[in-house]
Amino acid sequence: MTYQYFKVEIENKVASVAFNRPEKSNALHMPAWTEMKEIFNTLSEKAEARAIVLSGEGKNFCAGIDLELLMSVSQYQKIECAGRRSEEIRSLVLTLQEAVNAIEKCKKPVLAAVHGGCIGGGVDIIAACDMRYCSDDAYFTIKEIDLGMVADLGTLQRLPKLISPGMVSEMAYTGRKVHGKEAKDIGLVNQSYPSRDELMESVTKLATMIASKSPLSIRGTKEVLKYSRDHSVEDSLNYMSTWNSAMLLSDDLSEAFKASIEKRKPEFKD
Repeated sequence: MTYQYFKVEIENKVASVAFNRPEKSNALHMPAWTEMKEIFNTLSEKAEARAIVLSGEGKNFCAGIDLELLMSVSQYQKIECAGRRSEEIRSLVLTLQEAVNAIEKCKKPVLAAVHGGCIGGGVDIIAACDMRYCSDDAYFTIKEIDLGMVADLGTLQRLPKLISPGMVSEMAYTGRKVHGKEAKDIGLVNQSYPSRDELMESVTKLATMIASKSPLSIRGTKEVLKYSRDHSVEDSLNYMSTWNSAMLLSDDLSEAFKASIEKRKPEFKD
């Protein structure tokens, strides 16, 4: 899989996706946002990719929206009709939101491996991932407040469901940097590692473990977790019963039982 602004490789059933604009601290202009959406939509349907690790080339994970893209919004001031002007801006925001949503909607678990800066739109992106890990030198900042705007690609919607709403408010109102160890303490990341090498080694090992499980069960688990996040326990249990009535009796279930009896590792089809 060849892309201009991302590196994408699949090895041992794990897809490695890396932002690849290091000269721009992996800030994303419109072509990069478009590529990101395409990548996660493609990997969602690619059977041989069972888990995804998202990282960044260069010194930083992701600096969010490229400032040139942000500045281009001023072009809409030329539209005389206020209604049409607002309609165009809304369309732009929705387009960028769709690129981030593609990560959350991807059927495969996405593990973010963050080093250096995770800034502005970078926080929107990791909030849409299933799991987050970082190196101690990493830092996270909801930078939009310092640009005179409101974070608009998912941070304010997803982050309060991941960490304390009070901490989200503090980050969003101040734009201060939350470094690796603090990110671990507040639950923003699952683990913080002393170095980038240890981060990548550990996250890749974890993704490989996930990729060894039943692909059907992993996809189902992600779907049910997402549903349960946004629904009541009663509704979620009802959804779960319907899901398993359709998906429980699978070849993966048979293979898991057979492997257990034969005392070997199960081998699941993609």
